[in-house]
Amino acid sequence: MLGLRDQIRNVEIRRRTRVTDIAQRVTKLKWQLAGHIARRTDGRWGLKVLEWRPRTGKRSVGPPRWGPPQRDTSGRPKLVLEPRTVKEPVNSLASTSQASSIFGGARPREERLKELKGE
Repeated sequence: MLGLRDQIRNVEIRRRTRVTDIAQRVTKLKWQLAGHIARRTDGRWGLKVLEWRPRTGKRSVGPPRWGPPQRDTSGRPKLVLEPRTVKEPVNSLASTSQASSIFGGARPREERLKELKGE
């Protein structure tokens, strides 16, 4: 019989109970999956990711340089916008008192419940 004071290593306990170490099992399954992905030939991206090597060197600083602007060769007519006919935006608030409060005209729920109880 074993007690708490007995100092037996985990390896020995696993050997006696014939239980496999979970870390070893997970590692083995990961390698099996990697081998399975490496053997696939159906063109999925898993093999490309497995074999991918990051670029070496430093990236250039600043925005990408794509070269001179390209001319439109699609043959579609360009969209011509006319000047605005309305001074104020369509979705602007009706009064400035609503705009000053983040809740507009609404009150917190608790105040409304107190108001209803008082009636």
